[in-house]
Amino acid sequence: MKRTKFFIILTVIVALLATGLYGWGRKKKKLTDKKLSEIVVGFSQIGAESAWRTANTESIISEAKNRGIELKFSDAQQKQENQIKALRSFIAQGVDVIGFSPVVESGWGPVLREAKKANIPVILVDRKSDEKDDSLWVTWMGSDFKAEGVKAGKWVVENVKPKAGKKTVNIVELQGTVGSAPANDRKSGFLEAIKNHPEYVITKSQSADFTRAKGKEVMEAFLKADGKNIDVLYAHNDDSGLGAIQAIEEYGLKPGRDIIVVGVDAVRAAFEAMVAGKMNVTVECSPLLGPQFFDAVEALVRGEKIPKVIWTNEGVFEMKDAAKILPTRKY
Repeated sequence: MKRTKFFIILTVIVALLATGLYGWGRKKKKLTDKKLSEIVVGFSQIGAESAWRTANTESIISEAKNRGIELKFSDAQQKQENQIKALRSFIAQGVDVIGFSPVVESGWGPVLREAKKANIPVILVDRKSDEKDDSLWVTWMGSDFKAEGVKAGKWVVENVKPKAGKKTVNIVELQGTVGSAPANDRKSGFLEAIKNHPEYVITKSQSADFTRAKGKEVMEAFLKADGKNIDVLYAHNDDSGLGAIQAIEEYGLKPGRDIIVVGVDAVRAAFEAMVAGKMNVTVECSPLLGPQFFDAVEALVRGEKIPKVIWTNEGVFEMKDAAKILPTRKY
């Protein structure tokens, strides 16, 4: 009886080993040998910290569905460690293409090298990595964050002058997530735009993490410290700016008039605030990158070479035009 059990167990072990060895010996089918219906894409999203990010997520998910491409989606809840885990999970699952928006710029080298070793092409969407080896991704697509900061700064210089009896325009800045590409670039772009205009001074600057709640909290502290001397609020995204607008109103001032409000993203809520006279201008940063992303995926399947950088076209929208444009906003 014991010998029979032994042989049964041995037979099962041999069968399992044979199956495993057969699986190990098989080569993964090349991306260019697959049909679009066979493609599996892994996408790691930063989180849902703003209306912009929600629209970006919806664009990715809906476009995958429209094209019949299987999408494995992961929400990192704004934590880099969660994104790295998700990317490693995608690699282990053998997805065909990985897309992700890096929550911060640094610290991606090891996992990106793992993806490259596994022959899985990576597409960076919206945010960048500061890794020097750009062979670790096939393309980056999205907005020129520095240009957005420049546009915001130029608008301030051209449209806001020192109030009577004052020599300077005092600006407070709500930065995005510390270490993120848009926060770094929107700050440097704005500074570049005002550098030859000494009358424009950033008096306070602090991260609001791209969130409405944090924008309100930080603006409350700015107002408490120096509320009467703030002329302009420059928010790295509309959501933090909208939170700051609430703080300004609770402080007893009128946003859009007593304090000029400049945002970035051009989300629908920003247009509603402009129509209400509470925000003066927003610089566009389109989240609708789903079609662009899956165009790149399909190009990889066809074996085509794609540009290393793919920009989106964007504008600047002012309060005076908001009512006309609002009905057309998709996000």
